[in-house]
Amino acid sequence: MPEYSLQQALNLALQHACEDDDRVLLFGEDVGRLGGVFRVTDGLQAKFGEERVFDTPLAESAIMGMAVGLAMAGWRPVPEIQFDGFSYPAIDQIVNQVARLHYRSRGTMPMPITLRLPSFGGIRAPEHHGESLEALFAHVPGLKVVSPSSPSEGYRLLRQAIADPDPVIFMEPKSRYWHKESFEPTDATDPVGTSRVVRQGKHATLVAWGAMVSRCLQVAELAAEDGVELEVLDLRWLKPIDTDGLAASVSRARRAVVVHEAPLTAGLGAEVATLITERCFGELKAPVQRVTGFDVPYPSGDLEDEYLPSIDRILTGVQTTLEYRRG
Repeated sequence: MPEYSLQQALNLALQHACEDDDRVLLFGEDVGRLGGVFRVTDGLQAKFGEERVFDTPLAESAIMGMAVGLAMAGWRPVPEIQFDGFSYPAIDQIVNQVARLHYRSRGTMPMPITLRLPSFGGIRAPEHHGESLEALFAHVPGLKVVSPSSPSEGYRLLRQAIADPDPVIFMEPKSRYWHKESFEPTDATDPVGTSRVVRQGKHATLVAWGAMVSRCLQVAELAAEDGVELEVLDLRWLKPIDTDGLAASVSRARRAVVVHEAPLTAGLGAEVATLITERCFGELKAPVQRVTGFDVPYPSGDLEDEYLPSIDRILTGVQTTLEYRRG
């Protein structure tokens, strides 16, 4: 099978989406001639022309306002905001228009917008280039939120997001853009809002998304050397959350550790932990643990390794849940 990096897989998904549907439009800062800061749209303007793949001014609110108008006119916009931290100026459009217009118009104004958002940390970039905004977007009624963890997932989930009739925030883990994987580009067979078990285990479940899935797999490999079998669940869809899949995994292991890059307080891990507790309270052998970023602004690149959940910190979370004994 052919080998693709995540960047190449996303590029291929965009190419196939444009080929399959003439209403798909790609636009954002430098996505045209340059091919995007991470080259995810590389070569697509030459293939589909400047009317379908085009550059915009450096104005995120205008990018999303344009997406709203195009969706109202019957197009399927796929805008890109260059970095996660640059999306704050567009929050007004995302929350008050993108997320609400379909509801407020009683279904007469669908918003089939897929916002591509390079997200999370791990690339040692300066300030505003390593945000984790999944909890912010997941809190907004009317939005769907998804984050791939691998090239194959990137291809399938992006195709699924673009085809979805609702607005989707597609959060691409920047640190995984260059990770390669062999797979056959095929459309997703799982419905929107489903998770996937990427490693089976019986002693505890690690729940993660984006780049943290790979880190949890590393943790599981190390734990296996000591006879601890950890299940790794890739949540994938952060809204809607696959509550059934989450409960099924934790019910098998009866212990859970949620891992994400965002700060601890009011992070999406709190929602996941609550869902686990509500569904699996009688089966849990220990409280759900969270291993996350810290409650500080995202640091400069030289402190990034101290901020992000490390293998050692995740292993400590696993040890805590395994050693817990009810009083």
